[in-house]
Amino acid sequence: MKKILITGGAGFIGANFVHYILNKYDDYKVFNLDKLTYAANLDNLSSIENNNNYIFIKGDICNKEFIENLFKKENFDIVVNFAAESHVDRSISDPSIFINTNVVGTQILLDACKKYNVSRFHQVSTDEVYGDLPLDRSDLLFNENNNINPSSPYSASKASADLIVKAYYKTFNLPVTISRCSNNYGKFQHEEKLIPLMIKRALNNDKLPVYGNGLNVRDWLHVYDHCSAIDLIIHEGKVGEIYNVGGNNEKSNIEIVKEILATLGKSEELIYYVKDRKGHDLRYAINSLKLQNELNWKPKYSLDEGLKETINWYKNYYLL
Repeated sequence: MKKILITGGAGFIGANFVHYILNKYDDYKVFNLDKLTYAANLDNLSSIENNNNYIFIKGDICNKEFIENLFKKENFDIVVNFAAESHVDRSISDPSIFINTNVVGTQILLDACKKYNVSRFHQVSTDEVYGDLPLDRSDLLFNENNNINPSSPYSASKASADLIVKAYYKTFNLPVTISRCSNNYGKFQHEEKLIPLMIKRALNNDKLPVYGNGLNVRDWLHVYDHCSAIDLIIHEGKVGEIYNVGGNNEKSNIEIVKEILATLGKSEELIYYVKDRKGHDLRYAINSLKLQNELNWKPKYSLDEGLKETINWYKNYYLL
């Protein structure tokens, strides 16, 4: 059996990817390595914890000795790195943990992949490394050739990791790929993020805090579609390449909040506006044509369909 190491597999996207791989492949042994920070939740994986093809390992990618011993013991074929600190607000209040996990942790994984001849290392990155786009230029989209221009300590740490991954390909010929995704949504997401936070507060009839004027635009990508893209990239993607993954679903934050309220039958009077986040990017929009044309990827979910499914999942989750 092939061995795939998924780091950060108890987090939001990582957990969805663990489920995706186990559902699709019978010949993969899935190793889930997670430090179990506040953002991780093993309940997301309770339905597969007894699967013979699944192993959970608690550990930190920043622990070089631990990582070396793990790679030496298991001889992984593929490594997919989801492990990251990812909340922009937290990166503003304490950038150091973001540099440590997102930069140093990635470098430690790369060293282990190089030493133990891993056949593919995939770095899960973000469109935030590109910076932002103006609200009045809907014709502008991020493509893989855009310069990186991060705005927050979080996005700067992810951009740094991308550069290190590229350097290991150039210098050591390590077989790597990178994906840069737009804002994900779906089940298992931590409630500090916009969609689950707004759903929970609306269900409790609590006020819904919206940054600034709420007009910041994001390209929303269903987590299943992100998982399917990564699956294609690690199996068919060209070594050394970057692939953008977007949902082609641009909506402002306030539009998302209002749609959540409408779906739940709640009043828009619950919305209130708060002081804007420092360095708040105006707009993200992804051009995914490279992924679509070269690997024949297509998203499954429209935003309307995916958001309704997601709202229903959280409604059941929070009301249990």
